[in-house]
Amino acid sequence: MKDVSEYEALYDFDKKNEDDVIYWTSEIDKLDSHLFSFDKKTVYNLFEDYPDRLTKEQKAIFDRENPYWVKFFGS
Repeated sequence: MKDVSEYEALYDFDKKNEDDVIYWTSEIDKLDSHLFSFDKKTVYNLFEDYPDRLTKEQKAIFDRENPYWVKFFGS
């Protein structure tokens, strides 16, 4: 997890579905990173931060919006 609020221009935030809460992003010039954010200020790395660094509410939102990853991690 890292604070990117000062470097927001380096990230391209996008939602998979219009009604999703989570934004997916990647750092410019870095491919295949699985980064996501709830607020475009704090960015989480899927493989380093999920689920331990998410709040209970954030994990519930993530799990609801990303059933593939829930199944992948066996949660």
